[in-house]
Amino acid sequence: MSEAADPTSAPRATGATRGIRVGASPTTPSSTYLDLVAAETAIAAAAAPPITSPHDGASIEDTSAIRAAADSLQPELVELSHRIFEYAEEGFEETQSVADIAELLAEHGITAQLGAFGLDTALVAELVVGEAKPDSTEAPTVAILAEYDALPGVGHGCGHNIIAASAVGAFLSLVEASRRHELPAGRIVLYGTPAEEGGNGKEIMARAGAFDDVDAAIMIHPFGYDVTDQPFIGRRILRVRYYGVPAHASASPFQGRNALDAANLNYQATGLIRQHLYPGDRIHGVILDGGQRPNVVPEFAELEYYVRSNAAETLKELSLRLEDIANGIALATGTGVEVEWDPQPFTMPLRYNTPLSERWAVHQEARGRRVLTKASVPSHLAASTDFGNVSVRVPGIHPVIAISPPDVSLHTREFAQYATSDAASTAIADASTGLALVAADFLADSNLRAAARADFDAAGGALDVEGFFS
Repeated sequence: MSEAADPTSAPRATGATRGIRVGASPTTPSSTYLDLVAAETAIAAAAAPPITSPHDGASIEDTSAIRAAADSLQPELVELSHRIFEYAEEGFEETQSVADIAELLAEHGITAQLGAFGLDTALVAELVVGEAKPDSTEAPTVAILAEYDALPGVGHGCGHNIIAASAVGAFLSLVEASRRHELPAGRIVLYGTPAEEGGNGKEIMARAGAFDDVDAAIMIHPFGYDVTDQPFIGRRILRVRYYGVPAHASASPFQGRNALDAANLNYQATGLIRQHLYPGDRIHGVILDGGQRPNVVPEFAELEYYVRSNAAETLKELSLRLEDIANGIALATGTGVEVEWDPQPFTMPLRYNTPLSERWAVHQEARGRRVLTKASVPSHLAASTDFGNVSVRVPGIHPVIAISPPDVSLHTREFAQYATSDAASTAIADASTGLALVAADFLADSNLRAAARADFDAAGGALDVEGFFS
């Protein structure tokens, strides 16, 4: 008998020893695609012309006074940013963060209102400059928006501490400049907006009237590039609940109606339509509940999806498709179904105001930043923000400002490492100055205001946000 045929020469493979053992560690995602995108972006950015503005904006005297005030504030702003970073408070719980903002404002003689618009951690502060009445057409209102909520488990992996410090810095730059120099007539409001990460605090504030008397709204967001109009797409939340009939899964499964089967089919069907979505549309979901024990046919299952699209109209269309899937699967499986949209307020696609974006770019170029448009950067790598809901109510800008290498993703611990870096401190200085100067431009230049309104109207004007999907 040969050695190979000898049954004593080697143990026979069994179920316990056969096959590949993978282990608990996942594979590392490849960087190939991002490397290619970075190379293409570098070529496009090098060829992109500088962004210019046909509008004069504020006077040289105004801008000089604001720049000097902004420069003097930087140590306080960086300290505020670092404290908010350490607090890392999640949405609607940002009590220390907003208290520190109010304290810094008080040190500069500004009384802030906390608990504004029905939200405990919202803030409002106001500056009226010039002799014209605040409600005059010659005295417009600009809102500067701050965010300060963090992410669970990640902290400030989206850099909202930088957003807060920059907005507060812009507001205080105008306050201090107005005490030393006569600025154009108008009204500046600082809004502290809670819970951008999932809570959509700005929409709650908007429904309470926060933007009813606002003529323009401005803010910034940290990023890996300097871009005037980085796309942020609309997002809705969908919850689908299936109701089945429980039964013994071995003895009498035919007596059951399986809610988990319905949820599984829903997840599969939703995945299959991705090939046929419009470019830029996104659907991603999880099964929140799929039953309790394998030997009982599940009588309840629940899924949650985030549904995103580049335009409000296509987001509405995609929503209807997902409702059809949910109802069709209930019919196929004999289950009942409930479809719930937007347990939290939805976010609209962000609409950028070109004349105001151009003024931002001009001021950032003066500070040595190479500002690009979405035509030169990977604009398909898009997320969502509740500032979109503001931008379809009033003219607005939400430029992004670089604090990290381009390949570092938002919402990661790696990006959080940059949120208190030297690059972040520089971004706070550039952003607080830039926002203050855009606000001053808007107050000073009636032609800029008219152009901003015309651009807003050409994009569709003010939307009925609250009733859009009803």
